[in-house]
Amino acid sequence: MSILAEFKALEAQLAEQLKQLDALKNDDGLKREIEFESKLRNLLAEYGFSLREVKLILDPHTKAERAAPVAQKQRRERQIKQYKNPHNGEIIETKGGNHKLLKEWKSQYGADTVESWLQ
Repeated sequence: MSILAEFKALEAQLAEQLKQLDALKNDDGLKREIEFESKLRNLLAEYGFSLREVKLILDPHTKAERAAPVAQKQRRERQIKQYKNPHNGEIIETKGGNHKLLKEWKSQYGADTVESWLQ
């Protein structure tokens, strides 16, 4: 498509949209909705309420329905594991496997061996 043809197509589209916009501007229903929205927002500002609070007042069941998905299951807390090195008697307490000395032991003695040291 040439640039001129694209320009003319966009120009025609714009003219159609402007015609629709003019029709909406003269629509009494739209004018009433705009007036209602502005009065509602002024009233909310006057009393310090938000739209969300008004929705909860008008439909309190919405709050209960939304609260359920938000509350997620809590992960159970990790248990403390205690490893005792039989070679030097050192004891490590950790909740995970990301302990610096535990990693050193696993690289030096092997993971299976270190896991056998679990108390």
